[in-house]
Amino acid sequence: MREDARMGKWTEGLLTWGRARPWVVDGPLVALAVGVGVWGVYTDPEHEGGTWWGYALALAGSLPLLWRSRAPWAVLGLCAVPTSALSVVAHFAMPQIQVGMAVAIYTVADRGRDWQRAVVLTVTVLGNVIGTRSFSGMLFSMVVSVGSFVFGSLVRELRRLAGVEAERARQAGLRAASDAARAVGEERARIAREMHDILAHAVSLMVVQAEAGPLVVHSSPERAIRAFDAIADSGRDAMVQLRRVLGVLKEDSAAPALAPQPRLAELGGVLDRVREAGVAVDARIEETGPAEVQAAAYRIVQEALTNVVKHAAASRVVVRVEVRDGATLTVDVADDGTGPRVPAGIGVDGRSGGRGLLSIRERAAACGGSAETGPRPDGRGYRVAAVLPLNA
Repeated sequence: MREDARMGKWTEGLLTWGRARPWVVDGPLVALAVGVGVWGVYTDPEHEGGTWWGYALALAGSLPLLWRSRAPWAVLGLCAVPTSALSVVAHFAMPQIQVGMAVAIYTVADRGRDWQRAVVLTVTVLGNVIGTRSFSGMLFSMVVSVGSFVFGSLVRELRRLAGVEAERARQAGLRAASDAARAVGEERARIAREMHDILAHAVSLMVVQAEAGPLVVHSSPERAIRAFDAIADSGRDAMVQLRRVLGVLKEDSAAPALAPQPRLAELGGVLDRVREAGVAVDARIEETGPAEVQAAAYRIVQEALTNVVKHAAASRVVVRVEVRDGATLTVDVADDGTGPRVPAGIGVDGRSGGRGLLSIRERAAACGGSAETGPRPDGRGYRVAAVLPLNA
């Protein structure tokens, strides 16, 4: 593969160098055309050794090829006039293959405009039919001149196809870059949500336990010890989860793995820490579903329990994660708290949804589902409910 790439670069470099220096190709072509034309005049049986005007016409019919890349149509006209004159006044001085005219016709077929190419093809065919003195001579001239035109047209089409492929490759590269940038942005947003959920949950539990510890340190030392143990457990768990997430950012491979996703089987630790914070938890969880659905359900439950600990002043919370009709995973977290009351969809800080509730809705929507948050119908406590399709 390296050898092919090196050869491709070398070839492209050579072509670029050649396009910047057209005389590298045109110089030898002019020399060949002049040589063939002069030899035809020199061997003219009607004028032994040739004539000065014959040599002049042969040179005039070949030298303009030096400018064929810049003005193919004008060069063809400059070559055609002296070549036609030489054919009329000294027919036998014409070479068997008129190199100058063949190159000029090829250049117009390759680089000329459509109307120029049509004119050249028409005039070439009619000129060979009308101006040639024998049938065999006509066929030979037709093969040379029309063949030059066909070859130029083929090169023109190949160049067009190469341009199409190059543009297609450029567009594919732009799309790939756009897709990569979008994937990076989505993964950054996913990692940001993961870090928010991890830190918000852990810090909330630690704050609650830290506030409770001093209150019971004298009256109930054992409860204070449990509170400090819970703080330590929450901190250690948060560190473990953060290392998992941040480990993705340090990945050096060409195709790093996405951020590790939690599963419903890991909810037990979250529920235990909520219990340690003094909230009774009644949980029934079905640990099933695709990885992305389980991860969304895990984070929704975690965020809902974080809000319970931070804001609800609840004594009991009911958690249900269940499969319904084999098609959806339902998440329901309801507490009996008497904490701050806010309208459905409005965060406790007075803004629309708060970051935590917004995260819940985003996670549900990312799985093709939906989430609702708000006070319970009976007015006691708060409820978070989400429906996640299992076939998303």
